[in-house]
Amino acid sequence: MAIIKPFKAWRPKAEFVKAVSSVPYDVINTEEAIDLAEGKPNSFLHVIRPEIDLPSDIDIHDDRVYELGKINLDRLLNSDTFVQEDSEALYIYRISWKELSKTGVFGCVSVKDYDHELILKHELTRPDKEDDRTKHILTQRAHSEPVMLTFQNDSVINSLISESTKADPIFDFTTDEGIQHTVWKASNYEALVLAFSDIPTLYIADGHHRCASASRVAHEIASENPSHTGKEHYNFFPAVLFPQREMNILAYNRVIYSLPNDFLQKLEAQFDVIENVSPSPANKGSISLYMNKKWYGIALPDSKKMDSASQLDIARLQEFILEPLLNISNQRTDPNIHFVGGIRGSKELEKLVDSGEVELGISMYPTSIEELITVSDDKLLMPPKTTWFEPKLRSGILVHTF
Repeated sequence: MAIIKPFKAWRPKAEFVKAVSSVPYDVINTEEAIDLAEGKPNSFLHVIRPEIDLPSDIDIHDDRVYELGKINLDRLLNSDTFVQEDSEALYIYRISWKELSKTGVFGCVSVKDYDHELILKHELTRPDKEDDRTKHILTQRAHSEPVMLTFQNDSVINSLISESTKADPIFDFTTDEGIQHTVWKASNYEALVLAFSDIPTLYIADGHHRCASASRVAHEIASENPSHTGKEHYNFFPAVLFPQREMNILAYNRVIYSLPNDFLQKLEAQFDVIENVSPSPANKGSISLYMNKKWYGIALPDSKKMDSASQLDIARLQEFILEPLLNISNQRTDPNIHFVGGIRGSKELEKLVDSGEVELGISMYPTSIEELITVSDDKLLMPPKTTWFEPKLRSGILVHTF
């Protein structure tokens, strides 16, 4: 059963939280991080993207990057900007954006649960990204960012969350993008810990590399600790746990840099291609393709394979178009394909194609949370970049050190 653990969080003072908090490290590149952190010396991007404070010719995996991340974190924690809680606590975290809102529990979860598959994954991790996050965590001796987990809806947990939100929040701020982040301290964390002990499985929504890195860190430190008990803080890592009913997944779209000259002819030979369709597919199994300043629509056939992962739209795209027509056998490594998060919308696909940067935009129908749960329960893996959760968690609002 799921273990959730309160912790003594480091957090910005309320008047500084908006200036400190940042987007997660993995939704932006270095250039975007530099722009976002400009003129913001206390932005948490200096901790999770410390290469922004070094000359551009230094490799992002250079030891100096990791050391600077630690220096920047220590500077923040030891400044008047941050405080540490006097005692362990759990938190309630609500994110609201447009008509969407989700409210979950912010606490620590167990590396042991991850290792024993009580926290289930649905994606492969890349060794280079695992290595990077592992070194950040080991050098900083901190989990600077939470992962996003989901769990089966539970009336007891829902009631406890609702009760906590009746109090005044410790944070309530809106980002420049119009996303509201509200955090309360849980009024009865012992009851929440007990309630989660009845939840059989947690599911990774966002943060596969951080989960894997947290596990590697715990095992590495434990191997060097002759007094290891399993109760040390390094055996736990921060997560925000949301009920499944509140999870919102946007499409994860694709672009293709180069097309064969006869691509459209091959497409029309195998599919019923409809011109001038909506840029956003209306139902599962439909995709919209943008090229030559026009949107085309096709319906993907059912996979010849019967497992749940193969029936995903992204997997069917791979089976019927990417591999046979474009010779893309591995979406994770092929240089001819790139991914565009659904929040950027179909307009981003049009922009990239019309500029000549790419030749094809592929607009997908969003994967459902039910599909994610089924694939995870079946111990299968989704293709890379299948889900884009929105709105995103904010980094730097609650930090776990060990």
